[in-house]
Amino acid sequence: MELFAEMKLLGDGYAGGFCCGMTMSGSETMERFTKVEDTQEYKVYRDDRGICMKLQGKQDGEALRLKTVVRNEGTDQVTMEMLSSFALREVKADKIHRLQSFWSAEGKLRTETIEELHLEPSWNRCGMRIEKFGNVGSMPVRKYFPFLALEDSRTGKFLGIQLYCASSWQIEIRCREDDWLTVAGGLPDRDFGQWMKNLAPGEEFESPEAVIAEGNSLYEVCDKLVKAQHPLISPMDSDMDILYNEYCTTWGNPTFDNLKRICDKIEGKGIKFLVIDSGWYGHSDYWWESIGDWDVNENRFPGGMKPIADYIRSKGMIPGLWFELESLAPKSLHYNDCEHLVKKDGVPLTVGGKRFWDMEDSRVVEYLSEKVIRLLKECGFGYLKVDYNDTIGMGCDGAESPGEGLRRKVNGTKRFFEKIREEIPGIVIENCSSGGHRLEPSMMELVSQASFSDAHEITSIPLIAANMHRVIRPEQSQIWAVLRAGDSEERIYYSLAATFLGRMCLSGEIYDLAERQWELVEEGMRFYRKAADIIKNGTTVVHEYTAGGYNDPKGQQLVLREWGNRGLAVYHRFAESAEEPPRLPEGCRIVDEYGRADRDFSAKAWIYERENICK
Repeated sequence: MELFAEMKLLGDGYAGGFCCGMTMSGSETMERFTKVEDTQEYKVYRDDRGICMKLQGKQDGEALRLKTVVRNEGTDQVTMEMLSSFALREVKADKIHRLQSFWSAEGKLRTETIEELHLEPSWNRCGMRIEKFGNVGSMPVRKYFPFLALEDSRTGKFLGIQLYCASSWQIEIRCREDDWLTVAGGLPDRDFGQWMKNLAPGEEFESPEAVIAEGNSLYEVCDKLVKAQHPLISPMDSDMDILYNEYCTTWGNPTFDNLKRICDKIEGKGIKFLVIDSGWYGHSDYWWESIGDWDVNENRFPGGMKPIADYIRSKGMIPGLWFELESLAPKSLHYNDCEHLVKKDGVPLTVGGKRFWDMEDSRVVEYLSEKVIRLLKECGFGYLKVDYNDTIGMGCDGAESPGEGLRRKVNGTKRFFEKIREEIPGIVIENCSSGGHRLEPSMMELVSQASFSDAHEITSIPLIAANMHRVIRPEQSQIWAVLRAGDSEERIYYSLAATFLGRMCLSGEIYDLAERQWELVEEGMRFYRKAADIIKNGTTVVHEYTAGGYNDPKGQQLVLREWGNRGLAVYHRFAESAEEPPRLPEGCRIVDEYGRADRDFSAKAWIYERENICK
């Protein structure tokens, strides 16, 4: 396997092999480069026009972190229309693993053979074969995660890759002359994502990062990639504490009175954060219509948000507040403030009735600093949930290309996340985008937690929660258990056990639960606390499931996560599930258990110990 970099400049010829329109790799631009330096830390290429391309790499634990830096040392402006973060040639693989993602169905593993992808070389090696995928827009985990794993089943070796890109991205796999594969990825090229970037003499541009790892299983490479992520987790959020979000209790209609009722019910239960979700603001009865104004709805919260924040703190919990700070809804007072909105073709970009603040605009930053940061500070909120419920799409005005305009707007959002942390040290930030549409590493490194999905009450929650182990740290993956007065004991076990696959978040009709139901919930909370170190620090070593569809899952799922000499087993049964017990590690000693998996849609979890299971 050889590491290298790829780029294409405007005006240069494309590669042959019938690939124009499918790839910009292997172009005339690359033919004009000469490698002038090659060390363990970097490779440097130069051409006759004064363009310097440098692939930089550094070890990060058991993974390698890469990026490409281009500098124009010539006398004329050039325009890039493709730039890779990484490229690999001479990769041997016969299976490709990707993670598909749609709303409330994030991270489904998709495995295909080279033959199924039609990536065998042609008979005379003249035709290029290409599989290209990615995302276009500001929801980087829509359709696919920026992730790829390649497997060579003959040797048992795996190669895993993650891109750190919160805007559009692409990965391509190609072959032509032999059975070896070439893999490259980074920002989307001009064909895929309408990205171009001008470089004037003396200017430099840096690609998003990519991280790669090798291992002997999909579990191993995913664990190495995830452990190479370095999230800025707040000191207030370092102990895997439990939170309560009221959205599935009030459904966007929070008031001082109903939140006071919730506080009184969960006081002393060991819940650290109480998050007020959408609907606390605006001048409409419908929470989604006034997004963008952030004026407190005093009919719901007389005297503003400070009284309820103070009340939450008086009950021993940290108050949290929801914003969708980048968006504006039709009844927002600023919906037609065109000067400060994202535009496409000169007019405000409108998606499903929603518009978007221009996060590069200093006036927008001032406005959001006043409406978001100041309110959080003055009221004493210690937790911020940032939601984002639609995508800019292909791109926008404001740069030399729509794709570059999009990249710059998204980077403006990331800078505002940094500003929030700077002005409110220690605040806990949750990354949400209609659930899991922003679960990519560069966003995850800016926050403490993330919504794993909007799958609040459906039966596929355990499947989605387990999927997330491949791409984000479980300590950041917030999984909801929505409790209803009509829940059976089996349903409570099922819901609570799913949260053992990440961070426990409760919601629902907690003030209507019977005494026995509360006993089961509190037993689950005690079990979760005992398992917290394994969830946080462990390695997922087994993820077995038989379910295919998510709307009506059938079969069962077993997840084993291990740390030191301790392990956590989480077992869920779906429809038409097997009656035999799950296969736990031989010779293990059960030290605690929770649940009852004796029928369809039931669950059980165990904490176990054995010698030398993981170092």
